[in-house]
Amino acid sequence: MKRRRNSIISLTAAVLSASMVYGMYELQRIQIERDETVAVLVPKRFIGAGERLKESDLEYKRVPQAAYISDMVIKLEHAAGKETMIPLGKGEPLLIWKVDDYYLQPKRSESTFQIPKEYIRSISNGIRAGDRVLLYASGEDSPSKRLFPESVTVASVKTSGNVEIDNIENPNLFSLAEGNKEQMYASRREANGMIDYLNLNLTEEQWLHMDSLCKSGALKLVVAYSPQSLDLLAHKEGDGP
Repeated sequence: MKRRRNSIISLTAAVLSASMVYGMYELQRIQIERDETVAVLVPKRFIGAGERLKESDLEYKRVPQAAYISDMVIKLEHAAGKETMIPLGKGEPLLIWKVDDYYLQPKRSESTFQIPKEYIRSISNGIRAGDRVLLYASGEDSPSKRLFPESVTVASVKTSGNVEIDNIENPNLFSLAEGNKEQMYASRREANGMIDYLNLNLTEEQWLHMDSLCKSGALKLVVAYSPQSLDLLAHKEGDGP
Protein backbone atom coordinates (compact mmCIF):
# COMPACT_ATOMS: atom_id res chain seq x y z
CA MET A 1 0.00 0.00 0.00
CA LYS A 2 2.83 2.32 0.95
CA ARG A 3 4.70 1.47 -2.23
CA ARG A 4 1.59 2.22 -4.31
CA ARG A 5 1.12 5.57 -2.57
CA ASN A 6 4.74 6.49 -3.23
CA SER A 7 4.30 5.58 -6.89
CA ILE A 8 1.24 7.81 -7.18
CA ILE A 9 3.08 10.68 -5.48
CA SER A 10 6.08 10.24 -7.78
CA LEU A 11 3.86 10.11 -10.87
CA THR A 12 1.94 13.19 -9.77
CA ALA A 13 5.20 15.04 -9.10
CA ALA A 14 6.49 14.05 -12.53
CA VAL A 15 3.32 15.28 -14.23
CA LEU A 16 3.40 18.56 -12.32
CA SER A 17 7.07 19.02 -13.15
CA ALA A 18 6.44 18.31 -16.84
CA SER A 19 3.50 20.73 -16.83
CA MET A 20 5.65 23.44 -15.28
CA VAL A 21 8.41 22.89 -17.83
CA TYR A 22 5.89 22.97 -20.70
CA GLY A 23 4.24 26.08 -19.24
CA MET A 24 7.60 27.85 -19.00
CA TYR A 25 8.38 26.83 -22.57
CA GLU A 26 5.04 28.21 -23.82
CA LEU A 27 5.56 31.47 -21.97
CA GLN A 28 9.04 31.85 -23.43
CA ARG A 29 7.76 30.98 -26.92
CA ILE A 30 4.97 33.55 -26.70
CA GLN A 31 7.39 36.18 -25.41
CA ILE A 32 9.86 35.48 -28.21
CA GLU A 33 7.05 35.58 -30.77
CA ARG A 34 5.86 38.92 -29.43
CA ASP A 35 9.39 40.30 -29.50
CA GLU A 36 9.92 39.20 -33.12
CA THR A 37 6.49 40.12 -34.53
CA VAL A 38 4.18 43.14 -34.68
CA ALA A 39 0.38 43.10 -34.43
CA VAL A 40 -1.07 44.98 -37.43
CA LEU A 41 -4.63 45.49 -38.63
CA VAL A 42 -5.95 43.48 -41.58
CA PRO A 43 -9.40 43.29 -43.22
CA LYS A 44 -11.53 40.26 -42.33
CA ARG A 45 -12.95 40.27 -45.88
CA PHE A 46 -12.39 41.83 -49.28
CA ILE A 47 -13.33 45.51 -49.09
CA GLY A 48 -14.03 47.50 -52.25
CA ALA A 49 -12.87 51.05 -52.97
CA GLY A 50 -15.09 53.74 -51.49
CA GLU A 51 -16.39 51.67 -48.56
CA ARG A 52 -16.31 53.08 -45.04
CA LEU A 53 -14.47 50.78 -42.63
CA LYS A 54 -16.14 49.49 -39.47
CA GLU A 55 -14.42 48.00 -36.44
CA SER A 56 -16.09 44.69 -37.28
CA ASP A 57 -14.32 44.70 -40.68
CA LEU A 58 -10.86 44.58 -39.08
CA GLU A 59 -8.80 42.24 -36.95
CA TYR A 60 -5.21 41.97 -35.76
CA LYS A 61 -2.59 39.78 -37.39
CA ARG A 62 1.04 39.36 -36.32
CA VAL A 63 3.69 39.90 -38.98
CA PRO A 64 7.46 39.36 -38.67
CA GLN A 65 9.37 42.38 -37.39
CA ALA A 66 11.48 42.35 -40.56
CA ALA A 67 8.34 42.66 -42.75
CA TYR A 68 6.83 45.53 -40.77
CA ILE A 69 6.85 49.00 -42.36
CA SER A 70 5.76 52.30 -40.82
CA ASP A 71 2.75 52.63 -43.19
CA MET A 72 1.06 49.59 -41.59
CA VAL A 73 -1.80 50.51 -39.25
CA ILE A 74 -1.47 49.21 -35.69
CA LYS A 75 -4.21 51.25 -33.94
CA LEU A 76 -7.90 50.63 -34.59
CA GLU A 77 -8.83 54.31 -34.23
CA HIS A 78 -6.53 55.17 -37.16
CA ALA A 79 -8.66 53.09 -39.56
CA ALA A 80 -12.20 52.60 -38.23
CA GLY A 81 -14.65 55.04 -39.80
CA LYS A 82 -12.38 55.97 -42.69
CA GLU A 83 -13.04 55.52 -46.40
CA THR A 84 -11.01 53.15 -48.57
CA MET A 85 -9.22 54.77 -51.50
CA ILE A 86 -8.46 51.45 -53.23
CA PRO A 87 -9.70 47.85 -52.75
CA LEU A 88 -8.35 45.96 -49.73
CA GLY A 89 -7.62 42.23 -49.83
CA LYS A 90 -8.67 39.90 -47.04
CA GLY A 91 -5.86 39.37 -44.55
CA GLU A 92 -3.40 41.84 -46.12
CA PRO A 93 -1.81 44.40 -43.78
CA LEU A 94 -3.69 47.69 -43.95
CA LEU A 95 -1.54 50.64 -45.07
CA ILE A 96 -2.46 54.11 -43.80
CA TRP A 97 -2.37 55.74 -47.26
CA LYS A 98 -5.08 53.36 -48.51
CA VAL A 99 -7.71 55.04 -46.32
CA ASP A 100 -8.80 58.64 -45.81
CA ASP A 101 -11.45 60.48 -43.84
CA TYR A 102 -13.17 62.00 -46.85
CA TYR A 103 -11.36 61.69 -50.16
CA LEU A 104 -12.82 64.82 -51.76
CA GLN A 105 -13.05 66.89 -48.59
CA PRO A 106 -10.35 69.51 -47.97
CA LYS A 107 -7.61 68.78 -45.46
CA ARG A 108 -7.45 70.62 -42.16
CA SER A 109 -5.25 73.33 -43.70
CA GLU A 110 -7.50 73.69 -46.76
CA SER A 111 -10.90 74.99 -47.83
CA THR A 112 -12.94 74.34 -50.98
CA PHE A 113 -12.95 77.41 -53.25
CA GLN A 114 -15.10 77.89 -56.33
CA ILE A 115 -12.88 79.49 -58.95
CA PRO A 116 -14.58 82.49 -60.64
CA LYS A 117 -15.10 81.90 -64.36
CA GLU A 118 -13.44 85.22 -65.22
CA TYR A 119 -10.22 83.95 -63.58
CA ILE A 120 -9.89 81.06 -66.06
CA ARG A 121 -8.27 81.29 -69.48
CA SER A 122 -8.45 77.59 -70.28
CA ILE A 123 -9.31 74.36 -68.52
CA SER A 124 -8.89 70.76 -69.55
CA ASN A 125 -12.34 69.25 -70.13
CA GLY A 126 -10.91 65.86 -69.17
CA ILE A 127 -10.58 66.64 -65.46
CA ARG A 128 -12.95 65.05 -62.97
CA ALA A 129 -13.60 65.23 -59.22
CA GLY A 130 -10.72 63.68 -57.30
CA ASP A 131 -8.11 64.52 -59.95
CA ARG A 132 -4.93 66.42 -59.25
CA VAL A 133 -4.38 69.51 -61.40
CA LEU A 134 -1.53 71.94 -62.02
CA LEU A 135 -2.27 75.66 -62.09
CA TYR A 136 -0.51 78.16 -64.36
CA ALA A 137 -0.88 81.94 -64.69
CA SER A 138 -0.96 83.28 -68.24
CA GLY A 139 -1.20 86.87 -69.52
CA GLU A 140 -0.69 88.90 -72.68
CA ASP A 141 2.06 91.08 -71.23
CA SER A 142 3.63 88.65 -68.77
CA PRO A 143 5.45 85.33 -69.19
CA SER A 144 3.41 82.30 -68.17
CA LYS A 145 4.35 80.73 -64.84
CA ARG A 146 3.33 77.89 -62.58
CA LEU A 147 1.44 79.11 -59.51
CA PHE A 148 2.33 76.36 -57.04
CA PRO A 149 5.06 73.70 -57.11
CA GLU A 150 2.55 71.03 -56.02
CA SER A 151 -0.66 69.90 -57.68
CA VAL A 152 -4.04 70.56 -56.02
CA THR A 153 -7.16 68.41 -55.66
CA VAL A 154 -10.33 68.98 -57.69
CA ALA A 155 -13.34 68.87 -55.35
CA SER A 156 -15.93 68.98 -58.14
CA VAL A 157 -16.52 69.97 -61.76
CA LYS A 158 -20.04 70.87 -62.85
CA THR A 159 -22.00 72.04 -65.86
CA SER A 160 -24.04 75.24 -66.00
CA GLY A 161 -26.98 73.14 -64.75
CA ASN A 162 -25.03 72.35 -61.56
CA VAL A 163 -24.66 68.71 -62.63
CA GLU A 164 -21.44 66.83 -61.86
CA ILE A 165 -19.60 65.86 -65.04
CA ASP A 166 -18.91 62.13 -65.13
CA ASN A 167 -19.80 58.83 -66.76
CA ILE A 168 -22.81 57.65 -64.74
CA GLU A 169 -22.30 53.95 -65.52
CA ASN A 170 -18.54 53.92 -64.86
CA PRO A 171 -17.70 56.86 -62.57
CA ASN A 172 -14.18 58.20 -63.01
CA LEU A 173 -13.68 58.52 -59.25
CA PHE A 174 -14.16 54.77 -58.72
CA SER A 175 -11.63 54.00 -61.45
CA LEU A 176 -9.19 56.49 -59.92
CA ALA A 177 -9.54 54.98 -56.44
CA GLU A 178 -9.03 51.47 -57.82
CA GLY A 179 -5.98 52.53 -59.84
CA ASN A 180 -7.67 51.23 -63.03
CA LYS A 181 -6.08 53.41 -65.74
CA GLU A 182 -7.88 51.69 -68.61
CA GLN A 183 -11.34 52.22 -67.10
CA MET A 184 -10.40 55.73 -66.07
CA TYR A 185 -9.48 56.54 -69.67
CA ALA A 186 -12.75 55.04 -70.91
CA SER A 187 -14.74 57.08 -68.39
CA ARG A 188 -13.12 60.28 -69.64
CA ARG A 189 -13.85 59.43 -73.26
CA GLU A 190 -17.52 58.68 -72.57
CA ALA A 191 -18.30 61.59 -70.22
CA ASN A 192 -19.81 64.68 -71.84
CA GLY A 193 -20.34 68.27 -70.72
CA MET A 194 -18.58 71.61 -70.69
CA ILE A 195 -17.07 72.58 -67.34
CA ASP A 196 -18.69 75.76 -66.04
CA TYR A 197 -17.94 75.49 -62.34
CA LEU A 198 -14.61 74.36 -60.91
CA ASN A 199 -14.05 73.81 -57.18
CA LEU A 200 -10.54 73.28 -55.84
CA ASN A 201 -9.22 72.38 -52.38
CA LEU A 202 -6.71 75.12 -51.55
CA THR A 203 -4.95 76.51 -48.51
CA GLU A 204 -5.73 80.09 -47.57
CA GLU A 205 -2.29 81.17 -48.78
CA GLN A 206 -2.83 79.51 -52.16
CA TRP A 207 -6.22 81.16 -52.65
CA LEU A 208 -4.98 84.63 -51.64
CA HIS A 209 -2.01 84.30 -53.99
CA MET A 210 -4.26 83.21 -56.86
CA ASP A 211 -6.82 85.93 -56.15
CA SER A 212 -4.20 88.67 -56.04
CA LEU A 213 -2.83 87.61 -59.43
CA CYS A 214 -6.15 87.14 -61.24
CA LYS A 215 -8.61 89.73 -59.92
CA SER A 216 -7.21 92.53 -62.09
CA GLY A 217 -7.74 90.45 -65.21
CA ALA A 218 -4.14 90.84 -66.40
CA LEU A 219 -3.40 87.19 -65.60
CA LYS A 220 -5.71 84.23 -65.97
CA LEU A 221 -5.53 80.58 -64.95
CA VAL A 222 -4.64 77.64 -67.14
CA VAL A 223 -5.81 74.46 -65.42
CA ALA A 224 -4.03 71.30 -66.56
CA TYR A 225 -4.76 67.69 -65.61
CA SER A 226 -1.91 65.96 -63.75
CA PRO A 227 -1.59 62.16 -63.46
CA GLN A 228 0.33 62.50 -60.17
CA SER A 229 -2.42 60.89 -58.09
CA LEU A 230 -2.36 57.67 -60.13
CA ASP A 231 1.43 57.65 -60.22
CA LEU A 232 1.46 57.97 -56.44
CA LEU A 233 -0.92 55.03 -56.03
CA ALA A 234 1.14 52.88 -58.39
CA HIS A 235 4.37 53.82 -56.61
CA LYS A 236 3.03 53.00 -53.17
CA GLU A 237 1.56 49.70 -54.35
CA GLY A 238 5.05 48.75 -55.48
CA ASP A 239 6.46 49.64 -52.06
CA GLY A 240 4.03 47.39 -50.21
CA PRO A 241 5.07 44.32 -48.24
